[in-house]
Amino acid sequence: MSPTTTVITLANLRKVFQTDEVETHALSDVHLEIRRGEYVSISGPSGCGKTTLLSILGLLDTASAGSYVLNGHDVGALNAAARARIRNAEIGFIFQAFNLIGDLSVQENVELPLTYRSGIGTAERRERVQEVLERVGMSHRSRHYPAQLSGGQQQRVAVARALVGKPAILLADEPTGNLDSRSGEAVMTLLDELHKSGATICMVTHDARYAELAQRKVRMFDGRVVDEETFERLRHEDEQRLDVLIGQRVETGA
Repeated sequence: MSPTTTVITLANLRKVFQTDEVETHALSDVHLEIRRGEYVSISGPSGCGKTTLLSILGLLDTASAGSYVLNGHDVGALNAAARARIRNAEIGFIFQAFNLIGDLSVQENVELPLTYRSGIGTAERRERVQEVLERVGMSHRSRHYPAQLSGGQQQRVAVARALVGKPAILLADEPTGNLDSRSGEAVMTLLDELHKSGATICMVTHDARYAELAQRKVRMFDGRVVDEETFERLRHEDEQRLDVLIGQRVETGA
């Protein structure tokens, strides 16, 4: 697979968190490939490693071992400054908590990532901002502030901010987690429209309904990427162990 058609390639990726007494294996031998134009969902139970994996994909953290190739470049061993530069140029983030800056207008929030790039003048920045706000249906709110918007509207602004830099991939971390069902469905519809227009999207979600809306589903369990059959088997075994534990507590009156 050539770099022109593959955005992300992970091989033998591991992440170990160490303290003086405990060694926690958050990710174990993860292999994952995301191709240009794909819409991928990553789902699994709490604590399975989804957030850790997304942090590494977004260059917010580094792996303990293994390789990470982003848009044809090996980024696994880069220092913090180099990761920050590539993150700004190649990755668009959509966060659960929106992460909009309260004292900046919608336009200023969306424009912010471009201010850290050289070679983009004021006129081009404003043109790009207007374009993405129209794309997410929020151009009429460009002078408003986050506190004046609903949760769903704030998330649309967050999507526009992620798009404005024309990234290689959009990383969405539980994008509906802070929204009511109607707003959540509207944001998922927007992501689907972006995918159909050519965007590459990787979404982490705990909601099985939304995971199914993606073009390709990736399951995680205990720090590993597993196929559907393995995921269902491991989940069933986990439920059986929990049933046994509950039965033992009932018998002992604990």
